[in-house]
Amino acid sequence: MSNELYVPRGATADPYYALDIDPELAGWTHSSLRIVELAAGGTHTFTTGDSEWIVLPLQGGCRVRVADDMFELLGRESVFAGVSDFAYVPRDAQAQITSGAGGRFALAGAKCGRRLPARYGPAPEVPVEERGSGTCARRVRNFASADAFACDRLIAVEVITPGGNWSSYPPHKHDEHRPGEESRLEEIYYFEIDGPDGFGYQRVFPSREGGADVLAEVRTGDAVLVPDGWHGPSIAQPGHDMYYLNVMAGPGETREWRICFHPAHVDSTGVYR
Repeated sequence: MSNELYVPRGATADPYYALDIDPELAGWTHSSLRIVELAAGGTHTFTTGDSEWIVLPLQGGCRVRVADDMFELLGRESVFAGVSDFAYVPRDAQAQITSGAGGRFALAGAKCGRRLPARYGPAPEVPVEERGSGTCARRVRNFASADAFACDRLIAVEVITPGGNWSSYPPHKHDEHRPGEESRLEEIYYFEIDGPDGFGYQRVFPSREGGADVLAEVRTGDAVLVPDGWHGPSIAQPGHDMYYLNVMAGPGETREWRICFHPAHVDSTGVYR
């Protein structure tokens, strides 16, 4: 088990963030995640540098200003209440987040080459997918999946796993560039658990000698890094729904999410064993 892949809430030297995962901390090149907690009337300003970012309300609403653009995000009561609207902030910009009532906000980022325009993502346009069945059923909110919202490199989705269920199953990987079959992507899992004292588990295991290997107990505000390897299942404690935000980016010329399932967990037709 590698403790470096498990990032607990508060693992940041920056007082502005409850969680701050940048490429230097993660030991990789592309993917970033920050969690900002604002008191009522609070404001946070950040520069995007060479990365594109999405401001996603986890709890509460906010206003996002990027140069002459202003986006009013209604947000939501919690991540378990439903989808949220969001704002896209391009590279080489300065953004300001202001929250009248306070709240918690995710900044999902990826190093990128193109500078796209700042934009608003309406909640009603977020595609929601029911994936799996039985004890592997979960709900996926594809707010910034590769085919739902235009970014240069960033891919981000939310997953709700009912209490007692498994998700990210069968185990899968995306750590090789194989055109048409698999894309190489660094991934962050950020977790929130519904209800007091709730927890879950996340497994990552090697796809090659010396690869990523972790079994982590996760609680609200924790994250797990997936630089490579098979990942899954994500297991929710009975009686406590699990939320996770996936943030992905990689070096491929095409922004795409192509995965390979672990052969020990599926048959030749792709059905779970």
